[in-house]
Amino acid sequence: MKNIVIVESPAKSKTIEKYLAGDYKVVSSKGHIRDLATTGKYGLGVDLDNDFKPNYVIIKGKNKDVKELKKLVDSADHVYLATDPDREGEIISWHLKEELGIPEEKYDRVTFREITKDVVLESIKEHNKIDMNLVKGAETRRILDRIIGFRLSKLMQYKTGGKSAGRVQSVALKLIVDREREILAFVPKEYWTIEADFKDFTAELFKYKDKDIEINNEQEADEILSKLSNSFNIDSIEEKEKKKAAREVFKTSTLQQMASTKLNFAASKTMKIAQKLYEGVDLVKETVGLITYMRTDSVRLSDEFIGATKGYIKNTYGEEYVGYAKTGKKNANIQDAHEGIRPTSIYRTPESVKNYLSNDEYKLYKLIYTRALASIMADAKTLATTVIFENNDYYFKTTGSVLTFDGYLKVYSEYEDSEDKILPNFKEYQSKVIPANAINKYQHFTKPASRYTESSLIKELESLGIGRPSTYATIISTIKDHDYVKIEDKKFVPTEMGIETTDKLQEYFSDIINVKYTASMESDLDDIAEAKKDNIKVLHEFYDKFAPIMDDALKNMTKKAPTQTGEVCPECGGDLVIRKGKFGEFVACSNYPKCKYIKKETKEKVESEKIAECPKCHKDIIARKTKRGKIFYGCSGYPKCDYATWYKPTGDVCPKCGNLMVNKNNNVVCENCEKE
Repeated sequence: MKNIVIVESPAKSKTIEKYLAGDYKVVSSKGHIRDLATTGKYGLGVDLDNDFKPNYVIIKGKNKDVKELKKLVDSADHVYLATDPDREGEIISWHLKEELGIPEEKYDRVTFREITKDVVLESIKEHNKIDMNLVKGAETRRILDRIIGFRLSKLMQYKTGGKSAGRVQSVALKLIVDREREILAFVPKEYWTIEADFKDFTAELFKYKDKDIEINNEQEADEILSKLSNSFNIDSIEEKEKKKAAREVFKTSTLQQMASTKLNFAASKTMKIAQKLYEGVDLVKETVGLITYMRTDSVRLSDEFIGATKGYIKNTYGEEYVGYAKTGKKNANIQDAHEGIRPTSIYRTPESVKNYLSNDEYKLYKLIYTRALASIMADAKTLATTVIFENNDYYFKTTGSVLTFDGYLKVYSEYEDSEDKILPNFKEYQSKVIPANAINKYQHFTKPASRYTESSLIKELESLGIGRPSTYATIISTIKDHDYVKIEDKKFVPTEMGIETTDKLQEYFSDIINVKYTASMESDLDDIAEAKKDNIKVLHEFYDKFAPIMDDALKNMTKKAPTQTGEVCPECGGDLVIRKGKFGEFVACSNYPKCKYIKKETKEKVESEKIAECPKCHKDIIARKTKRGKIFYGCSGYPKCDYATWYKPTGDVCPKCGNLMVNKNNNVVCENCEKE
């Protein structure tokens, strides 16, 4: 029997099989094959009384896949576990080994940092065994998220009507709520500026004699204006050459930020497209991955890529454009297992592959390619000019710059925000006295900090050490899908439910749901993966702190009263209220369980607007009802298209198999591969 190579994605399996010789068969696990059960104490699938021993079960709908994999593995000569090159991929490989009963001597673990023929063939030779420290780190993360997610979510559902809570998502939501309160509490402060308007430029007042100036009101501004003449003396001219270096290649967080800012892509959309570019694209004579692995917090580049890119720059733009690889700022949280995100070949230009990509794929590939190319190009050079003008001991300043050498901007200028401000050549002025056309005063008010956008929230989470590259898109999708935030002018605004959920959590769980504790937990998980801390000890330390707080909250947290409809129960005369059930809101008697009256709903469709795009036929997914009134989500093209699910789609697509992501048991998952 052939050697079996097991990867996560069906798309990746097709690409890799084309590279390997005939004695290899490449198959896909379609993501995770098993997960924690939902049985046992609190439905956690974790034995809290036996050192948090996990109880794993095959994910619903995966039994057939597991049986087929088991059959292939049993008859194979050797098995290569080639899931993604990160902690999540490591634990998937471990689950495969354990569930499929693969003997130690019969398997090897391989990772593909990029899906190109040379790298795939090289990686098969450089095999290893599963890193159990990485597995423990991933397993501990899953157990923590299950305990916090399940218990806090059920508490919020019971006490507030909120849909979910979680170790990281609740901290992200708290940042948004805190920023909103900061904005609401902000008291604007008045200030004024004075500006001289000349023929070709403007200059702003910044100093009186040797002191910085601050103008607090119009009276002060008028007083200064009364002391100024129309003639300005050139006090000093300073010209200084400045260098501007390119940024380093993308890592996951900066790619998501830039794609949001420049391409208007949601983080989830960026990761979906990047996954496709990584797994493989059909070109004229080959199928090849266009970029390296896209879940990374490193900006390191291989010597091979740097060398090839320097040669490309020299041949294409000239020797003077060859620079050095940028390394970025050092960060203690960086896991340097992978390179930064770069094209697999600098010679595979965006234009050369444009016809084989969708418009969005092309835009993202061009962004990644251009950033990587620019990161190894020479610095741009500008001649910065600062001119100081004097007027009756008041000093005005104007600044400008002229690009003297474009350097990396030769390729990256469309993604830069700055523009040159060109000033006249003051050295050629025959007189040092220059008349102003006008001198104007302007009123301003200080502004509060801006609300978070997707880009700025990801940047903030990363700077605080919260979450990891693979989690940002899911965090943002969850708080949006669960109606904790709404989007206004591309910025996050917390809803009433989001604020209430945050306040309730802070009332009881402020010692756990906070930036410092969450960042510390991320550090602990990193230490477990590096064999620096014991996973069981970390879990005990957490739960010994969490459990008594949870018990207190269950007992003492006030429960939100249901909203009254203003109607009277026809059976007992009590008030009718809006309640939330498994399948949405319904109207029932407030005297439940003594009175079990439930108002009958009409047979009209629950929703008619589009919820998502059908993965089968690309028509609209809408909410429907069964004959018994149970809500499900199905294709508007029924009966020609039979796609349906009991769980509400989020609108996002699973990067592993292309199926829709849904809200299931307060988690955003893919029903097809159940990868949370």
